This record gives sequence, structure tokens and C-alpha cells, in this order.
Amino acid sequence: MAVCCEIDNLKGRREVILDDMNSWINFSSCLENHLLLSSPIYRRQLFLIRSFGGYCCKAHMEGQGAASGKITALEADAETVIRKITPVLDPRRHKGQAGKIAVIGGCREYTGAPYFAAISALKIGADLSHVFCTKDASPVIKGYSPELIVHPVLEESYSVRDDEKASVAKRVLAEVSKWMERFDCLVVGPGLGRDPFLLDCVSDIMKHARKSNIPTVIDGDGLFLVTSNLDLVKGYHLAVLTPNVNEYKRLIEKALNTEVNEDDAPEQLLSLAKCIGGVTILRKGNSDLVSDGVTVNKVSNFGSPRRCGGQGDILSGCVAVFSSWARSSNKEMDDKSASSPMMLGCIAGSSLLRRAASLAFADKKRATLTSDIIECLGKSLEDMIPAEQG
Repeated sequence: MAVCCEIDNLKGRREVILDDMNSWINFSSCLENHLLLSSPIYRRQLFLIRSFGGYCCKAHMEGQGAASGKITALEADAETVIRKITPVLDPRRHKGQAGKIAVIGGCREYTGAPYFAAISALKIGADLSHVFCTKDASPVIKGYSPELIVHPVLEESYSVRDDEKASVAKRVLAEVSKWMERFDCLVVGPGLGRDPFLLDCVSDIMKHARKSNIPTVIDGDGLFLVTSNLDLVKGYHLAVLTPNVNEYKRLIEKALNTEVNEDDAPEQLLSLAKCIGGVTILRKGNSDLVSDGVTVNKVSNFGSPRRCGGQGDILSGCVAVFSSWARSSNKEMDDKSASSPMMLGCIAGSSLLRRAASLAFADKKRATLTSDIIECLGKSLEDMIPAEQG
């Protein structure tokens, strides 16, 4: 359905053109301000524009109007996105059809982050969750939960002689590659660390995933790796970057050679996504901003004032699952016009995490931990889309 808004400079009115209805409907302001007065048709149009195509009018696209030249981010209708892409619980489906996720991360120092990402994927409905980590991290992560499939295949510099590095790197890639086609999405970076040899091995894994068209969510030390080599993701439309404040600052400096501009945050994020070649970027903050280089969406439902570590790992696991669900639903419907599954996955994952964090904080207050938030993921999703109803 083609819908657009144009500003009447003389009368100060905006006209919404509904091509398929062959009619003109005049409003004193844009469609968004008339949600409560509009019909379900118009509410559906607004949702499609905001979550599946961008802006409802030129005034929104350019901030205060044509003269300002600014881009503003519209609040995404995250609840509708979640309902649209979450699969029905159908007894005819078999194990694996609701998602198979793999986390690439976990080293001697960091074992919690990959666990948080992997277990969060299971908690919102993925069928299988794998972790590819170092040998030192493996028994610890296995001890956290028997639900995870843990592969102790990664190596750090201290355990490999210089003359063995080439052969070991080849073996690591082979071990991960034989599983690759089974996965619906990878999460790269949680608890990865910055060991040079380990990062080189993960670079090879990411290149192989890209050749195989495996969606990839990059967080934590994976962003450190990508910032030092943007070509790993440049032009890859199935890649998602999830930077926090400091990670975003480094990306801006590297890709755009400038500083973060909070006054024009949506426009700068759009420019960054375009510069890296159409990847989807979820900029974490008080309000999460998401851009795929074409549109900018905002997710700002209330989360939690408690900033315990690990919430970003939960987010990466959630985005991986929702992105794979969105991709699957697009294929099932053969919907070529649907929005990017990575964009939808970011919107859904961000909103669900915020809901879960809010529930956890309401119960635990200052004592809220990451594990408390994880335990609220299921209820948060159930509140929006009851399992019995699909």
C-alpha cells in the first residue's frame, strides 16, 4: 500500500494520500497525531510505515519540516512487531524449527556473558542454543546450565605455539564450520576477550558465516574486532551491531572520523549505518535507536534504572532469536516487501528486554541482577502473545 504525506506550505496542512482508496483525507496534523481518532486501516498504515518502512511524512523525516533538514526517530510499534514475528506453538513442528542459535564467545576471564546470551535465547523460545568457547571456559559454562550445548574449540595465544598457529586456526574454523549451516543466527562477542590469536580465529568464523548467509549479531568484544576491521561486516545486510556508549563512540570515530553528535543522533546513526554498508545498528541508551541505513526507529518503553552488567548480553540473545523468527516469517509468507528481519529483530529484542528489566526491578529493586531479568523474559513475552493463542 503506497502512502505518503506532503506539507501544504500555504495552508499549513498535511494531506494523506491513500493510493489504493483513490481518496484524499485532510488532517490538521500528521497521521500519527490522529491515532486515537483514526480507523483500524489508518492504524495499520502507520504501523507499516513506522516499523516496516520509515517515516509517515516529510515533516517527521526532516524533524521540524523541510527547513530544518533534521531526521527524527519514530517510536516503533514493538508490540505489534513481536506479535507478527513470534511463531505459533504448533505441535506439528519439530525440534529446531523455533530457532537454533550459536554464541561465539567465552574465555578464561569471561564466562558469564556467553551464558547470559545463550540462555536468554532459550528463555524466549529458541529450541537449541550452542556456545563455542575456549577450553578453559567450557566446564564453567557447562556448569551454569545443562540446557546449553557447549563446544570447547576456541584457543588463546598462551596455549598455542607460534609454529602451530596456522594449523590450529584452520582446525578451529573447521570445527565451527561443520555446525554452521545448522544455525539460524550467530551471536559473536559476549565474553570473547581480546586475545589476538582468538580474535583472528573469530574473524575467520565471521567470514565463513557471511559466505554462508548466516545472520550475525555482534556485541561486546566482537565490536572491538569489527571496529578494527570494518570490512568484516561492511555491506552485509544480515549483520547487526549492538554498541553501548563507548563502543558507539569508537565506531563513529573510526567510520565517520568525527565525534558523537547527540543533537542529531538519529541522522548520525543513519549515516553510520550507510557508511558501513547497510548493516543494522542498535545503539543502546536511555532510548534505543535502530537504523539499517534506510530508516531510524526508536524503542523507549520503560526498562530499569538498575544498570547491572549483562543486560547487553541478554539483548544480543534476544535479537538473534527475533531476527531469525522475522527472517523465517518473511520466507513463509514469501513477503519480498517486508522490512529487514534484522531491523525487526532489534526492535523486538530491545522492547522485550526493557519489559523484562522493568518486571525484575519492580520485584527486586536495587538487588536486581541479570539473572532476575532473564527469569522475567518468558512472562514479558507471554503478556504480549499468550502461548495458547500463538
